[in-house]
Amino acid sequence: MAQARMAWEHLVTQERLGREEEPAPQRHRTNFQQDFDRIVFSSAFRRLQDKTQVFPLAESDYVRTRLTHSLEVSCVGRSLGTKVGEEVAARERFEVVDPGDFGSIVAAACLAHDIGNPPFGHSGEDAIQHWFATSNLGAEALAPLSEQQAAEFRRFEGNAQGLRVVTRLQNPDNEGGLQLTFATLGAALKYPRPAHRTDPADGVSGKKHGYFAAEEEHFRRVVERTGMLPRDPEAGVYCRHPLAFLMEAADDISYQIVDFEDSYRLGLLSFEDVASHIRPILRDDDRVNARLAQIGSEKERVEYLRARAINQLVEETATAFLEREEEILAGRFDRELKELIPSAEAMAEIERTSFERIYNAKGVLEIDAAGFGVLGGLLETFFGPVRETAEAERAGRLREASAHSRTVAQLVPEQFLYDGVTGERLTDPYLLLLNLTDFVSGMTDGYAVSLYKKLTGISLPHRG
Repeated sequence: MAQARMAWEHLVTQERLGREEEPAPQRHRTNFQQDFDRIVFSSAFRRLQDKTQVFPLAESDYVRTRLTHSLEVSCVGRSLGTKVGEEVAARERFEVVDPGDFGSIVAAACLAHDIGNPPFGHSGEDAIQHWFATSNLGAEALAPLSEQQAAEFRRFEGNAQGLRVVTRLQNPDNEGGLQLTFATLGAALKYPRPAHRTDPADGVSGKKHGYFAAEEEHFRRVVERTGMLPRDPEAGVYCRHPLAFLMEAADDISYQIVDFEDSYRLGLLSFEDVASHIRPILRDDDRVNARLAQIGSEKERVEYLRARAINQLVEETATAFLEREEEILAGRFDRELKELIPSAEAMAEIERTSFERIYNAKGVLEIDAAGFGVLGGLLETFFGPVRETAEAERAGRLREASAHSRTVAQLVPEQFLYDGVTGERLTDPYLLLLNLTDFVSGMTDGYAVSLYKKLTGISLPHRG
């Protein structure tokens, strides 16, 4: 019989994937703080500095990238986690976990929440999905795969890629990759289900998938060690880790408010637009009015409104979580917390305006559209040569592969072509395709554009 309620003592376990012995306590840095540091120092995190948040390839040095967005989300997540942790830790009387640990877990999960996103943001995910849906080569690549494996590419998802990045692709010589704690990995799993079992009718956690078949064993270890409740365990479908709701909320708070600030700086929204949408979130009108009257520039007024709004939303979201804690622990809650806070209507209006005037702005759409050509073009260019040379090399007849295929395949780094354990060339259709999408999705915006232009002859290096 399945357990009826998740237990906090398991949910905040300090055990690590790949190093599951009881970790030794450290006086100067907790295991969850170490998770945060490991993510920050990873190369995948550094590449977020040249990956799109909202405005692709922005010429302004003011607007957020995925890296600055992730850092800001982690700050909001730390505040949310700590507020919840104060209540939970006082009640549970933990011996080795304190409120700050909740904040550190959520902060680390937030830091990694976009680490698997491809170039060009969410339109990059759409571009990869589009290639598999429309390309003859893409259809040919999917033909030998299982239902679950094929669904992973048809519905390519940055969240699932993120779990792969932190548990396998970063520090690949380690079992478990970065060897993060199970608590942090659980909190980072927004969609604890495989690709062929996505179903928005199941709740917010059913909208997308959170892991690839290649990482199913890692996923199983996370749910086992944290005690996440099963929904359909044979199919690999589980209830969310409770702190995943806070990670999601931190992301929602950050991007919805901050995108307004960025849009003001780019001239898409006026100060009046920003103020009229954010003021309904704030409660102390007299104090806000008095402070705004002391601020000279509109830019700084926008920054003040942004800071006050985020602070208010953190308070409301932490309260909403604690009011529904029992439902969450019992696996009966599967909604976004932002729907249940006093500022829900104001946030919904901000989201509507963002889609109408920011995300559908001409400059954003133009570069998003270009992303389809770039990512689809890279997949189209590399798949055939990588497959042909792989089969030829495993058969000992590499020279029989076409000169074109041998030339193009040499542009792919070796870690995406060879098995890291056996050293053999990858020929399994699923692993070959998975490694190719690792290569393309791991690119920065700038590198993807530069490589595409070189491969298509649009831009060639010259000397002389």
